[in-house]
Amino acid sequence: MSTLVVMPQMGESIAEGTIVRWIKKVGDAVDRDEPLFEISTDKVDAEIPSPAAGVLMAIAVKEGETVAVNSVVATIGAVGEAPPAPAPAKSGAVAPALPSTTPVAAAPAAPVAVPAAEVFDDDAGDDKQKSSPLVRRIAKEHNVDISRIQGSGIGGRVTKQDILAFIESPSFDSRSGRSATEVLAQDGTVPRPTLDPITHGVGDQIVPMSVMRKKIAEHMVVSKRTSAHVYSVFEVNYSRVDQIRKAKKDDYERAGAKLTYTSFIAKVVVDCLRRHKVINASIDGDNIIYRSDINLGIAVALENGLIVPVVKAAGEKNTLGLSKAIQDIADRARAKKLNPEEVHGGTFTITNPGNFGAQFGLPIINQPQVAILGVGTIEKRPVVVDDAIGIRLMGFLTLGYDHRLVDGAVADQFMADVKKGIENFDPAQV
Repeated sequence: MSTLVVMPQMGESIAEGTIVRWIKKVGDAVDRDEPLFEISTDKVDAEIPSPAAGVLMAIAVKEGETVAVNSVVATIGAVGEAPPAPAPAKSGAVAPALPSTTPVAAAPAAPVAVPAAEVFDDDAGDDKQKSSPLVRRIAKEHNVDISRIQGSGIGGRVTKQDILAFIESPSFDSRSGRSATEVLAQDGTVPRPTLDPITHGVGDQIVPMSVMRKKIAEHMVVSKRTSAHVYSVFEVNYSRVDQIRKAKKDDYERAGAKLTYTSFIAKVVVDCLRRHKVINASIDGDNIIYRSDINLGIAVALENGLIVPVVKAAGEKNTLGLSKAIQDIADRARAKKLNPEEVHGGTFTITNPGNFGAQFGLPIINQPQVAILGVGTIEKRPVVVDDAIGIRLMGFLTLGYDHRLVDGAVADQFMADVKKGIENFDPAQV
């Protein structure tokens, strides 16, 4: 008996997914729960396991194609069954339909709650059918009527790419939410000049953006348009932390965790967030949401991009618990084993460009958060100690914050608290 494999719904706000890579090919034997294909959605990249054991008989969706959830993407036949021989191509021929059997979702996921900041309800039922909650939120923020946008998604659905392309167009008028053509036609104002077209030189290589790279680009543009970014940079002495780490790292390894500088920084940050609640907040229209939970996002660099899995209830964990949680989500992020709920709901993010030698970075805020901490490289430097030159383990910390909510004095008080916590870390907390 054949089993139809369908695009899983990785959370209730997810309406479609993109097949990034087929791990198996037609004719391959597959075991139940063995990785079958890799998908990318608005929330997470993941390897999807096979819902049944057998033979991959047919692939209905090619790599790079985006389809709605519950769309059939493949067929799995019985163990030992041979796939049908490909029919010779005929002009105008229609591909044969897949066997009519009961669809079985590959790795169905539990419903995932949508953050309040991503939900925007209106009375336009047709618009809801043609766009996701995230698209409607972006449209609301920029005063855009979605019905005026020609959607490129399935059934004319307006995708994030469509709405961002509309508002990022040089002819878009942010005051009215209209394109310059519409403004000119209605009130005679002059549209802004368009950018010069990009030319290609001999030998240039043109490669389409990956799904992940497109999403990163979209999120960064939305964040820069949403938040008034300001930065504060503090230099921190890690010498005390280094001594504690060297004394305790073997104990942590025996407990199945790595005691890294990030472990100490994370512990100090979550403690400080309890005392500086505005840094652990969000803006929702004209309201401020002071988060009761501290959900710590940890940026993880992948081969083809960046993902920010979240340590939930980080404020309730000790240093060992944070170390284990950070290591776990980082490992599973690189292995593409994260669940959708593990990449949203963050209230504050830590990113570490210092891993690659950067003295410090100016990271973009991870919406709908209002602040992000960048960790610079940690290295020995000459410093002044009691009117003498000494060698200490030093590094820069950068706080990027949303000036709509966070004032400079508030940001600097938070950073001074973080600096003090690291430089005077209590060994009893390890």
